[in-house]
Amino acid sequence: MGVGQNIAAENANWTFGGNVPDTFVDHIKLSVPLYEMGHGLICQVSDFFVRNDSLCYEIGTSTGELIRKLAEHNAGKPDARWIGIDVEPEMVKVAEAHCADVPNVTILHDDARHMEMDKADMIVSYYTMQFVPPRYRQELFTKIYETLNWGGAFVMFEKVRGPDARFQDMMTQLYNEFKISNGFSSEEIVEKSRSLKSVLEPFSTQGNLDLLARAGFTDVTSIQKYICFEGFLAIK
Repeated sequence: MGVGQNIAAENANWTFGGNVPDTFVDHIKLSVPLYEMGHGLICQVSDFFVRNDSLCYEIGTSTGELIRKLAEHNAGKPDARWIGIDVEPEMVKVAEAHCADVPNVTILHDDARHMEMDKADMIVSYYTMQFVPPRYRQELFTKIYETLNWGGAFVMFEKVRGPDARFQDMMTQLYNEFKISNGFSSEEIVEKSRSLKSVLEPFSTQGNLDLLARAGFTDVTSIQKYICFEGFLAIK
């Protein structure tokens, strides 16, 4: 099945491996509204939390685009450390190459659920939690809360479900129109949706807020929203 940008995917078996990293950036920019604008916003948010002695993580760093931008945005704080984590070895190779000339960026092939994490001032998850199986998601949210220093930030962008069936139907149709306007064919849209079955499990806005609250976060706000895509800022 073709889903655009020469990416093939099987029914209920989407993967970030294989040849996906080769054209992933082009594909995701056309698939997710305000994708690059979200990168810029997170860089601006980092001004409030990153110091020269900070440690910061990105969970699900994919090709390393965002973590490189964060390190470059904070170039005036050269001793801040940036660690990108991804479970997909092919993505890690691309991210390592992309960030090779940025000395304070480290890319790790690991699973944030199981790795040992040091105290951090900022943790970013950019459209990653939606791919973590729901049975493990609360555990990871709680680990993020415990990893952050007091006053540290968790920035999370997610695809979100509508609060009820009527809104969900509207959001689905509006999102399909967005993808059509970006050149995806009807067949590619359907095939991508089929490939993500059981792989992509988005929660509603309230569902994400509940996960954050159970983890311990009480100071949470939305910082970006477009149809079914939302960015959250949670402060410990």
